[in-house]
Amino acid sequence: MTTLSTHVLDTARGIPAAGIAVALYRDDQLVANGKTGEDGRIASLSDALEPGLYRIVFDCPGHFFERVALDVRLGSGHTHVPLLLAPFGATTYRGS
Repeated sequence: MTTLSTHVLDTARGIPAAGIAVALYRDDQLVANGKTGEDGRIASLSDALEPGLYRIVFDCPGHFFERVALDVRLGSGHTHVPLLLAPFGATTYRGS
């Protein structure tokens, strides 16, 4: 079983980014979506995925990058994908 979580931080203000819409696609099919909570997290965007290639799309209104899309290859087990937003930049990495 493959699971996915995310966390979005507004690094300019030093706070979690609440209310960010996140969608997960496999090919062109929407498989999961949600919004970050007050802590900037979605603890379980999906907990029943098949391993493979997915696209995570973050809608970030009010930021320079209004939308950030990441193509990620998920293996078995849990994957955590944080997104750090700054006024004119965005950074991501594979978390734990």
